[in-house]
Amino acid sequence: MKFKTRIRVTFVSIILVPLIMTIVAYLAIALYLVNAQAGKGSNELDYVLMNENIMDFVGKIDLTYNEFSQLAEENPEALGDLDYIQKRNDELSGQSAYLLVRKGSELFYAGNPQAEKLFKRLPQYQNLRMDEHSGFYFLDLDRYVKQMDFAFPDGEQGSVFIVATMHALVSKQFLAYMFIAIGMNLIVTSLMLTHWMQKGVFNPVAKLNIAMQRIKEGSFDYALETTEAGEIGDLYRNYEDMRLRLKELAQEKEDNEKQNRELISNISHDLKTPITSIKGYVEGIMDGVADSPEKMNKYIRTIYNKANDMDRLINELTTYSNIDNHRIQYNFHRINVADYFGDCVEEVGLDLDARNIKLNYSNMADSSTVVIADAEQMKKVINNIIGNSVKYMDKTNGCIDIRILDQEDSIQVEIEDNGKGIAPKDLAKVFERFYRTDASRNSAQGGSGIGLSIVKKIIEDHGGYIWATSEEGKGTCMHFVLRKYIEL
Repeated sequence: MKFKTRIRVTFVSIILVPLIMTIVAYLAIALYLVNAQAGKGSNELDYVLMNENIMDFVGKIDLTYNEFSQLAEENPEALGDLDYIQKRNDELSGQSAYLLVRKGSELFYAGNPQAEKLFKRLPQYQNLRMDEHSGFYFLDLDRYVKQMDFAFPDGEQGSVFIVATMHALVSKQFLAYMFIAIGMNLIVTSLMLTHWMQKGVFNPVAKLNIAMQRIKEGSFDYALETTEAGEIGDLYRNYEDMRLRLKELAQEKEDNEKQNRELISNISHDLKTPITSIKGYVEGIMDGVADSPEKMNKYIRTIYNKANDMDRLINELTTYSNIDNHRIQYNFHRINVADYFGDCVEEVGLDLDARNIKLNYSNMADSSTVVIADAEQMKKVINNIIGNSVKYMDKTNGCIDIRILDQEDSIQVEIEDNGKGIAPKDLAKVFERFYRTDASRNSAQGGSGIGLSIVKKIIEDHGGYIWATSEEGKGTCMHFVLRKYIEL
């Protein structure tokens, strides 16, 4: 859920949830109080049964009524004293009641400014005794009235009315229950929203904080998975993308460091072998071991060959370094497939003849087929593949086949030999940097182990792809595909 939506839900919940729960609590408490009152046998004025106990209230009004009745008999002059009447009215106001005093047909005293409306509806002087008047109720005004008639000292008729406001008689018990209910509603709402926010926001952020701490410590295995939408879900997914990318980069860095260590080891080994040979043959010449022109010629040719091996190795390492650092320069041109591969076959054929290896070439592509390629870099590809075939040739009647196959929008080049082949467990790794199938690294086959990785990089930079098939004891075939150049 998005933060905006979460905030809106929180805002609405803060208002609606306590309101609904308060209404429910009001109805529940009212029902409880009505049932409790009904259990006591009361069936009068049931609309106020959840208010102050009506019998208790009427009892308080009757007590005041009795006091006024006794006062009318013993000291009627006091009922004409406005100060006294005001004092008694103030006492009644605490019980949601007030006094009205009528003298003749006029209003002598009003304890409430809104008493005019009620005064017009009050009964006339009746000279009833105290036990003959039980009071009466004005339903529309929600007022309970007790009347006491007396005579003023001057003999004029008078009446004292004790007026009680019924709707104000809210029960203290009801108020206490409602106060507790509202407090509990607020606490429950607060707990619900806090739990919701804790679960939906704070807990995920805490987990994300732990995950970032793990990243800081170099651990990339603390995964955060979620199906939630909104900002938290986006954060988790972005974290996962970052974690996997950092893990990949860390693994690449570790692999590169391992490969660099292997490179140093390979260079040390591959350079040490020809240098040792060169030193040995030079010492032989200096010591006079080459004491005939034939021996001298053999020693010099061997030194020359070993120097060429060193030069080839250094060139491979330079190419690898340029490719690895993306500094290789390509000069792409339109190249006619038939002409280019014909020249390459003619060039490598001379060297293979000298090594007593037969070369077969067939081009099944149209003579006008053109590709976009760097001629020099593609020559490195062909020379490296053929050089590998020659290096691992174990047959006296060696043979290398070069085939150009025509496909719909590309050409497929196959260079196949009848050498010793590659084991299935090694086949998927031959294009890895520094990988060699001859773990012993004997000097007869040697090599830096980066030749095929250079081939793969060049082919991919040309927009093609390469793979190998092989069968131990029968030979290996390298396949690579280049896209045709098609004029629109």
